[in-house]
Amino acid sequence: MAVSAPEHTAINEVVQLYIDGSRTGDADKLRQAFHPDARMYGSIAGQRFDLPIEEFIGLASSQPADVDGTYEARIVAVEQIGDAATAAIEETGFWGTLSFTDFFSLSRLDGEWKIVNKTFAHTAGEPPAH
Repeated sequence: MAVSAPEHTAINEVVQLYIDGSRTGDADKLRQAFHPDARMYGSIAGQRFDLPIEEFIGLASSQPADVDGTYEARIVAVEQIGDAATAAIEETGFWGTLSFTDFFSLSRLDGEWKIVNKTFAHTAGEPPAH
């Protein structure tokens, strides 16, 4: 599936808002990236995180991903047909040691791309002790 250059750029910009917002705990960037009714699904070390996105934003604001300068994220796939798209990213160094693969569903609503769902797989590392 070919993604046109303008759409690819627009989708990447929304996903980059997620990356930047998660890195620094910037709630405004995360709210720009996500539709307000979005949800997040996944688990870390057996603990489920199936949340309305505002709960994720609160968590990210209080515990930014880049705690020690090692957080990295890169977009590894983008597909789009019409007003629907998917994107995948690889994250490492989340909270210092965690790695994830994130899958985003995006929808173009009123001409603007928004993440409407985040599903993640915890691929490595142990969560920090609270």
